[in-house]
Amino acid sequence: MEILLAGVNWLAVGVSTIICYMLAGLWYSPKLFGNRWAEGVGIENGAAAKQPTSALVMQFAGTLILAWIMALAHTNGAYSSAVLIVIMAACLLMAGNMLANHSAYSTLVEGSFVVVMALIMTACNYML
Repeated sequence: MEILLAGVNWLAVGVSTIICYMLAGLWYSPKLFGNRWAEGVGIENGAAAKQPTSALVMQFAGTLILAWIMALAHTNGAYSSAVLIVIMAACLLMAGNMLANHSAYSTLVEGSFVVVMALIMTACNYML
């Protein structure tokens, strides 16, 4: 268990989690990719749409865990492992979308967001 905690830059984990969680609000908003993404997954988007609390909590938890993994990778010089983890997460997310018959656009929007989050988290580990 100690290896999961030793040397982790918790400031980078916290800051990058908050940045990425806030970016998700913009990423999936009508201002960026939200309208076409929502259409592709068959949900309502915009100010009137109520997002399920459980989905938002799960998104926050996943974002926090990815930030923690990226901080561990930075601490241990294991970015090649982190890259594989990020690619795996994006692929599994995209596969789930394909199985649910979501549009190719929506699938790419979601998969690319995982990669963008990892890049932000990496940057936070270098800057903080």
